[in-house]
Amino acid sequence: MATWTIANLERNLADGGVTVAHWRVTEVDGDYSASAYGTVGFTPDADDPSFVAYDSLTEADVLAWVHAEVDQAATEAALTAKIEADKNPVTGSGMPW
Repeated sequence: MATWTIANLERNLADGGVTVAHWRVTEVDGDYSASAYGTVGFTPDADDPSFVAYDSLTEADVLAWVHAEVDQAATEAALTAKIEADKNPVTGSGMPW
């Protein structure tokens, strides 16, 4: 199961509008794990009725914004594929001696 978190937020100090959300998602399967990191940019409008200032945000609020912009299913599928590739490698490297 993938775990999504917000790693950092960038905001306008004047109105508390969030301009960038830094996100991370991690999937763990036993001893194997994979993760991804990204950012989503926003153009906050303090006059919009749906505006939520930085001081009033929860992680769930920002994750909803991120999930509206990032293909959650595709991101998690890529992590699952990475773990499966690590568990069942098809190539190797090294020296025979």
